[in-house]
Amino acid sequence: MFSSSYTNNESKYDQRPSGVEMMEETEEQKRNYEAESFRLHMVTWNVASADPPDDVTLLLHLNSPKSPDLYVIGLQEVYSRPLRFMLDSVFDDPWSKMLMDTLAPRKYVKVSSIRMQGLLLLFFSKLKHVPFIRDIQATYTRTGIFGYWGNKGGVSVRLSFYGHMLCFLNCHLAAHMNYASERVDEFEYIMDAQTFDRQKAPSIVDHRLVFWFGDLNFRIEDHGMHFVRSCISDQTYDLLWSKDQLTMMKKKKERILQEFDEGPLDFPPTYKFDRNSDIYDSSGKKRKPAWTDRILWRLRHKAPPPDEQSENTVDQEARKVEEEDGDEDEDEEYPLRIRQDLYTSNMEYSISDHKPVIGVFTLELRKMFDAPLVRLQPEGDWSADIDAMVLYSPLQPFSSSAWDWIGLYKVGFTSVSDYLTYMWVKDDEVAFNEEIIQVYVSKKEIPVRGGECVLCYYSDTLQCIVGISDAFKVQDSKVASEEGLFPEKIDALDKTVSRN
Repeated sequence: MFSSSYTNNESKYDQRPSGVEMMEETEEQKRNYEAESFRLHMVTWNVASADPPDDVTLLLHLNSPKSPDLYVIGLQEVYSRPLRFMLDSVFDDPWSKMLMDTLAPRKYVKVSSIRMQGLLLLFFSKLKHVPFIRDIQATYTRTGIFGYWGNKGGVSVRLSFYGHMLCFLNCHLAAHMNYASERVDEFEYIMDAQTFDRQKAPSIVDHRLVFWFGDLNFRIEDHGMHFVRSCISDQTYDLLWSKDQLTMMKKKKERILQEFDEGPLDFPPTYKFDRNSDIYDSSGKKRKPAWTDRILWRLRHKAPPPDEQSENTVDQEARKVEEEDGDEDEDEEYPLRIRQDLYTSNMEYSISDHKPVIGVFTLELRKMFDAPLVRLQPEGDWSADIDAMVLYSPLQPFSSSAWDWIGLYKVGFTSVSDYLTYMWVKDDEVAFNEEIIQVYVSKKEIPVRGGECVLCYYSDTLQCIVGISDAFKVQDSKVASEEGLFPEKIDALDKTVSRN
């Protein structure tokens, strides 16, 4: 039976710091839908202004026999001094570039990203899922220095994955032992402040599934340094859970926190380490180790405890609105369930005073649609020696725009902007009927060096790719070859075409 339980030793979960409910379903419900499973790999890491490591194989589990469908990576304290930050606003920052260069050859595409000073959030998807990821928006909220400075706060990416609304919120909250209540206040402020200009899921809590993660900065109270380090050495982490501030704040009836689930903290605290070592802080400050770096999630429609139902009129009103909007019917017809398969830290990386935390999840859902909005394909042979045509067919009604375009990409492209060339759908349209539309492509726009390519239709209204062709071969230019252009010159021409 699929549930929100774990694949780890379940006896540990009797002592887990936050409850994880089993998701019951009737036999009739099981028969009435065919759900599919998708693997999500999440990382949160305070990188303490360090440049990325040379190898992220362990961080991304690149050698795992089960490759993820989605990667979500949230970083904190990415180097953001003024000169570097200005360069990163023009070019990809070193972390984004490294991750794209690592994942693109494995056919992952960066679908969305957002940065606010040192906070960075990236969302990657396998290429085959990209046309089914829509309603993409990203936003940020500052909480540092009276709300005007972005060294603390939250950045989020929300999107529709096969029709299911998901939101990923990467936070860096206030530091220091005595600021637990302030951290909760900051989180509540971020949750309230972030809104989206779509009718469906206009706020974070409206999404079917929300992930909250980052350097949340909650500490371990009361226990002395010797006891904490002894528990770490003996791997008796459960003896520390009751004094974890996030767990304690949940027990204080912080409603918003109680709505979020988390797996057991069955790994060493991830802060604070001496850099380039596995030794906890040996400086004069000797900061006490803590699980500052966390990954939690919230499924919509999780009812409050019985003793709060009569008191929480706000929740009752919210549920009433959701019922009027038909959300409950949608949830029943298109179920979404989650299981956490792994929750751990990775001690192999030592460039920062934090260790990265990894969460691997299985999402089981029934797709609300399984056909792209547009089907497209190249017509005939393609090379820089002859003009070409693209054929496309809208498979479902959608709001097209004069700003829609079709891009030519090499197989293994990194992001939407990583095209070789593009053509405006309306401007270059040459013929159409009710089913098939032809778009003209000048030979001057086609790279002289061939290769395996795909065509992608980008909807300006939806701000996403809504159709991808099968891979096809663009032939090397015979004219360029006959004129004796060397490979390095051909590469230069390729880059010129790409820039134009």
